[in-house]
Amino acid sequence: MSIRSEQELAVTRDKLRLLEERVAALNEQTGGDAHVRELTLRSLKSMANQLREEIARYMAGAGASSAN
Repeated sequence: MSIRSEQELAVTRDKLRLLEERVAALNEQTGGDAHVRELTLRSLKSMANQLREEIARYMAGAGASSAN
């Protein structure tokens, strides 16, 4: 997946914000299965990193195209 427009950028940033909020909520949680929580955190952090990378690639490309 790659971001192709400002609208997709906004949606991706919203998704990232929601993931970060979920990670914060899970970090505060103490009940339940710790192993499941750790696996879930690992997955959410991985997804958040993917979104950050896509945002960075889009921003780098947008900067390069505006410099031309």
